[in-house]
Amino acid sequence: MGKKKLKTKKSIAKRVKITGTGKILRHKSGTRHLMSSKNSRRKRKLRHATLISPADTKEIKRMLPYG
Repeated sequence: MGKKKLKTKKSIAKRVKITGTGKILRHKSGTRHLMSSKNSRRKRKLRHATLISPADTKEIKRMLPYG
């Protein structure tokens, strides 16, 4: 019998993207509703993805065995 296949945590796979160098990108929260009360600069900064903190990277990479 061979090794069992590792399953990907789909909930994490849908929320993050792995870069070519192995870093993990995520989208910022706070863009779903109540946008009229947020100023333009804040909304513009929320558009861009950001890196996940190094403390969380190891745990998330474990959830994405083929990523």
